[in-house]
Amino acid sequence: MNGIDYITQILKLEGVEWLSCFPSNPLISAAAREGIRPIAFRHERGAVMAADGYSRISDRRRFGVVAVQSQAGAENIMGGLSQAFADNIPILVMLGGNSLNEISVRPNFSAAQKYQGWAKQVEAIYTPNQVGDVMRRAFNALRNGSPGPVVVELTADVCSQDVPEAAQTYKSPKMTRQAPEYVDIVAAAKALLAAQRPMIWAGAGVLFSGATTSLRELAELIAAPVFCTMPGKSAFDERHPLALGAGSGATTLPAHRWLSDSDVMLALGTSLTRSPYGQQIHPGKLLIHNTINHEDINKDEGSDIALIGDAALTIQALTDEVKSQTGGNGTGDRNAIEAEIAAIKAEWMENWVPLLTSDEEPLNYYRVIHEINQNLDLENSIVTHDAGGPRDSIVPFYCATTPHSYIGWGKTTHLGFGIPLMIGAKMAEPDKFCLNLMGDGAFGMSGTDIETAARSGVAITTVLLNNSAMATYSGPLQGVIGPEARERYGVSTMHGDYAKIAEGMGAVGITVTKADRMAPALHDAQRLNLDGKTVLIDVHANVEDRRSRF
Repeated sequence: MNGIDYITQILKLEGVEWLSCFPSNPLISAAAREGIRPIAFRHERGAVMAADGYSRISDRRRFGVVAVQSQAGAENIMGGLSQAFADNIPILVMLGGNSLNEISVRPNFSAAQKYQGWAKQVEAIYTPNQVGDVMRRAFNALRNGSPGPVVVELTADVCSQDVPEAAQTYKSPKMTRQAPEYVDIVAAAKALLAAQRPMIWAGAGVLFSGATTSLRELAELIAAPVFCTMPGKSAFDERHPLALGAGSGATTLPAHRWLSDSDVMLALGTSLTRSPYGQQIHPGKLLIHNTINHEDINKDEGSDIALIGDAALTIQALTDEVKSQTGGNGTGDRNAIEAEIAAIKAEWMENWVPLLTSDEEPLNYYRVIHEINQNLDLENSIVTHDAGGPRDSIVPFYCATTPHSYIGWGKTTHLGFGIPLMIGAKMAEPDKFCLNLMGDGAFGMSGTDIETAARSGVAITTVLLNNSAMATYSGPLQGVIGPEARERYGVSTMHGDYAKIAEGMGAVGITVTKADRMAPALHDAQRLNLDGKTVLIDVHANVEDRRSRF
């Protein structure tokens, strides 16, 4: 069999059931022959982002696979690739490649040369004998170490050649997990037990390691409130009395208070990367830092105690050690801590309830988010947002309950991520209601993939905040776009009947102009999704500049 067919057999062996793609790549037809479903996106970037969503919802245990063509196709994926790399998401990108005699000939694109620093691992296949070895290294990199995208370039004339039988020896690499040193676990437990106001910072690693139940046990044991990063949101049920909520650039008042006032911070499953799209570590704390990547230790934050290893193994080891040091009783006045959090939350919500329940027209973002909270089955839904205003509005206020009921993302923030992300999420969890909140600026980046969802029967819902503007670049939050550009030339202004556009692409468009129509629209969307129909809810919204920032 030739190289493409052998690769397809390996993908089948690895349990790959579908791949996102943009023709043309010989792997697409080969996969289809083997029963691996190809879904063609309207742009290569979207195909990569859908694979990313699939890997996220699968706890990085199943991998999104992408197949795109050489040259322009390989160039077009850069945005999606950088997003996956920044957020440590393992995806497998299979690129069409040039023939051997065209490699490195200007202006031909060489992924092996150009993608260094954009992916965890990049390889090209230069001989038929290499196919199995390259794929084994690819899946090993996907499963082990610091996660990230892996790129394999399919050199055209090589991969069309037969692979010798002696080289058809592929063995699937296994996942291995690392646990911290016992002496460091002991030191961390002692520090937590000695703390006056400990808190837990939970990152995406808690989610992906399946440690949400263990996290709750540890938090209750040491009476430590839990803050979740944006990628880590849903790692801790936000209905729990120890929940502080989550944060992007915006966050809750309880989170702000504890981030300021805690004396010992236990950071679990997180890189602690400083970002304008996340909260910052306040100085003067004893910092216990758990990550699977040693390069994250002492990167942006100085660590007092480093716990390098899998978040689930780390949390279990800490829990066992705390029990050992306390005779199984734990520490702290949990009732007092929970009462304090409740009081601060009530203080914060007193200022926001009027917005969350407002009937103003056009609708404000917070009323839309409130209706999403009130009208979804939160345990059986997956919600995400796009970049900009939708992100900073929803993160503090959407109630994440079960793991992956929310998808947070964004150390780099590509507009238009939400639609393909939700398509990938729906492929991973077809029985969940999948909703994306986005602005009209983001729709311009990926809106045509509404047609991809409709055509493929991957029924998702998009709630679009239609304010005819890029809200982040208008008014008090205008950023670097000044009034001269906005008022004289219309920069940051845009218009569209997005419900009509969705209808034209095979989806169902619903227009909402009044607050009391938001709930019926969400119920209609859930019913229509169950019937296999993709929905876009076009909400006539304000240019919202209010954020829960401190």
